[in-house]
Amino acid sequence: MKNIELLAPAGNLSRLKVALAYGADAVYAGGDSFSLRVRAKNFTDEELAEAIRYTHAAGKKFYLALNVIPHNEDIDLFIEYIKQVKELKPDAFIISDLGAFNLAKEHAPEIPIHVSTQANNVNYATVDSWHKMGAERVVLARELSFDEVHTIREKTSPELELEAFIHGAMCISYSGRCLLSGYMTGRESKSGDGAHPCRWNYTLMEEKRPGEHFPVFENDRGTFIFNSKDMCMIEYIPELINSGVTSFKIEGRVKTEFYVATVVSVYRRAIDAYLNDPKGYSFKQEWLDELCKVSNRGYTTGFWLKKPDENSQNTVDGGYIRTYDLAALFETNENGKCVFVQKNKLSVGDTVEVMSPGNEAFTFTIDKMWDEEDSPIESAPHPMQLFKLNIGKELPEFSMLRKKTVGGI
Repeated sequence: MKNIELLAPAGNLSRLKVALAYGADAVYAGGDSFSLRVRAKNFTDEELAEAIRYTHAAGKKFYLALNVIPHNEDIDLFIEYIKQVKELKPDAFIISDLGAFNLAKEHAPEIPIHVSTQANNVNYATVDSWHKMGAERVVLARELSFDEVHTIREKTSPELELEAFIHGAMCISYSGRCLLSGYMTGRESKSGDGAHPCRWNYTLMEEKRPGEHFPVFENDRGTFIFNSKDMCMIEYIPELINSGVTSFKIEGRVKTEFYVATVVSVYRRAIDAYLNDPKGYSFKQEWLDELCKVSNRGYTTGFWLKKPDENSQNTVDGGYIRTYDLAALFETNENGKCVFVQKNKLSVGDTVEVMSPGNEAFTFTIDKMWDEEDSPIESAPHPMQLFKLNIGKELPEFSMLRKKTVGGI
């Protein structure tokens, strides 16, 4: 159990640093090429080198996503890219395609391979086959129950690591293999450019009445029949740890620093609480309350406990529930004050919550504010504006302020 890994998404260098600061044991990220999140900022070659150096200096691991399904014209470029990035010494490549797997084994045999969830790993025969071909880890499909995961663990080599998603967006297509996006928009999900049509509002059209769109109402906004709630397994930490999975994966390479900090810190506290005292462990409602403060579509346990039903879909709308916003990022401590960079407007009288790595969030009401020159101000209305607060103590790097949204959505 001591080998449990909390694996966090890193859409860019800033989010990577936040993830590590708030307790991730490892991060996964993509470079400019062959990653399934082309609309994440991802990493340039220079940033990728810096990211891997930074992660290793922190004593953590960096896994590089190369999980596209390459076409013929991609193969030579894929080989060149593998030869290039292996010199940066990532701790593993995340790969979904069999041909890409073999190319990586041939041209970068020193880099371990983790088989992506995109490979539809739903049974022990498949998982065992990947291991026999040389995979060090297999990322299980989201469409598995605890019972199925237990069986996979029992029937595969204990040397093979298993990874599974425990938090984040769910997909109505099998393990994210969406065909709707490419068909409807020309943006192929398997090239990392999916348009997320599962979140759209749909109407009905009868074949003999082309152009006549009949609204299908589940509420006054229409119907969102494909829109799954997000996965959240914070209430099932003991079951996860005892399932045989050793890497707990958080989805969200396109999510914000605020999202990454909040989700990673909550799961870090819960996992550590169980590992430190399994018999005395109990779920804390405050953990779920914290996770509800980041944008989400409502929460479900996915397939872990049972097959999803109508309660696993968010049919109200295709957007997010958001009760808190990131208000400011901490910059530095200066003469008894904390310097922040504004992300959303703050004013004297506002109540904010202060987040910092390794600490519980606490509430603070702003009674005074200062600008960069230490002149009193009533508000910080401009994005990226620097301002100062007297929090009553110094803050560590990567601290941030969050503020309740007006109306809570």
